[in-house]
Amino acid sequence: MGHQAGQMLLPLGLLFAALSLGSCIPLQRAPGRSKLLLDVDTPNLDTMAADGVKAKYMSPAFITLTSPCHFTLLTGRYLENHGVIHNMWFDTKTGVKLPYYTTQGISSWWDNGSLPIWITAQRQGLKTGSIHFPGTKAKYQKEEVYKKLVEPALFNYSNETNWRQSIDTVMEWFTADNLDFITLYFGEPDSSGHKFGPESTQRKNMIAQVDRTVGYLRQRIRESGLESKLNLIITSDHGMETVLKTDEIHLRTVSNFTFKDIDFELLDYGPNGLLVPKEGKLEHVYSVLKSAHPKLHVYKKEEFPKRFHYANHSRITPLLLYSDPGYVIHGRYKVQFNKGEHGFDNEAMNMKTIFRAVGPAFKKGLEVEPFESVNVYALLCELLSITPEPHDGSLEVTKPMLREPTDGHGLG
Repeated sequence: MGHQAGQMLLPLGLLFAALSLGSCIPLQRAPGRSKLLLDVDTPNLDTMAADGVKAKYMSPAFITLTSPCHFTLLTGRYLENHGVIHNMWFDTKTGVKLPYYTTQGISSWWDNGSLPIWITAQRQGLKTGSIHFPGTKAKYQKEEVYKKLVEPALFNYSNETNWRQSIDTVMEWFTADNLDFITLYFGEPDSSGHKFGPESTQRKNMIAQVDRTVGYLRQRIRESGLESKLNLIITSDHGMETVLKTDEIHLRTVSNFTFKDIDFELLDYGPNGLLVPKEGKLEHVYSVLKSAHPKLHVYKKEEFPKRFHYANHSRITPLLLYSDPGYVIHGRYKVQFNKGEHGFDNEAMNMKTIFRAVGPAFKKGLEVEPFESVNVYALLCELLSITPEPHDGSLEVTKPMLREPTDGHGLG
């Protein structure tokens, strides 16, 4: 059935909300290690799984950072194909690097050929909205999200009242403004995980707050009369790993390595590093760093493991570094003091994320096998009855979650 007919169904049929949590809720108890702390009650997420679909886990894209992973959810593309390769905008020629918040406002960082689903949906007659979701602020081919709230510079990501206000705004946009698709981002339990560590009481409390908020959201959906026509997906961008403070990787202390050999570096951002060695210095820098630390992996761009789908982009520097789970890469000076970190290998279990979906399009009480986040985009396009842009995922992966259509879309 073409998307034209699907659109006619929309006012009564297909609404959709995607809610993203900053970093993930632990997937399971870690045996023998801080069992109590990880064992957080999540009654609302559990009810959601019983009412809908739950994945055992979802595998994020690499590198497991906030903006890159969110843009994979929005485009269905790996990082080397969508080009949002880092949370920070940088220029290797001038050495300028901009922090996460400022980077949100630089359209050219986001708009390099891959269209996020907001714009694709709007071009096909739908109305989209976004609250605090990474990529919201940018324009894409001069178009922007129809309704948007961008977080202020010093935004308190952990305030539960703010979260409820955001949910109330979403409900208003769906009902009063007749939007079809809304993305909403909460920067927790990411912040508390960084600050206090993934197994801390603070993060445990934040996960309980997230769960309460899921309960509030579902309650508001019911109260707004949308339960029979709104599909809700809750997922996350990445997980969180405890940072190890012993036997650290500190590039300044590596013998025969000097920053005088480097033209540009992006370091001190967790377990990832990008280096541009000076003319004629690549081989030397590569050889001294390659054996610098058993937990540090150093690659030339063209030799970076293909499974990461990360290196084949013009923004990637000649040398790439990443470290094993728990280890962060310190550059000139130690400026990272987080107790929790992400950015690690997306095969690491602590980087995996949750996926929950509930609504008229989804089967009930189904647990599905793990899948990659690059496949979420195709699912969203199917739910919205829109034709997708070229992407790296497949609808086949998520199709088993969907109910068989009965009349048109099986929505009513």
